[in-house]
Amino acid sequence: MRDADDIAELFAPFRPVGIRRMFGGLGIYAEGKMFALAVDGEVYLKTDAAFAEALGHLGSRPVAYARKDGRVVTLSYWLLPDAAYDEPDMLADLSARALSIAGARP
Repeated sequence: MRDADDIAELFAPFRPVGIRRMFGGLGIYAEGKMFALAVDGEVYLKTDAAFAEALGHLGSRPVAYARKDGRVVTLSYWLLPDAAYDEPDMLADLSARALSIAGARP
């Protein structure tokens, strides 16, 4: 369901985004920073511990995949909550937070 045009339309209430193919998915960029990704038709936002916890309370979960050795790897990207697809202000707020996290320097 999520091709580049769908993603650009989804994030339009937030700002224009750039989209690049990567690792079988799509990296989603703003201001030169990857703040989200789309994998298997689902959109995930970049998180830190506090944002991950907040998204968890909204029914979100992290993106995870199994390695060849069977170990599961969890990334710091969490599923965009369902409500954000219908609430442009929520989508913009969550995206702004993810972009801020993506731009943070360790």
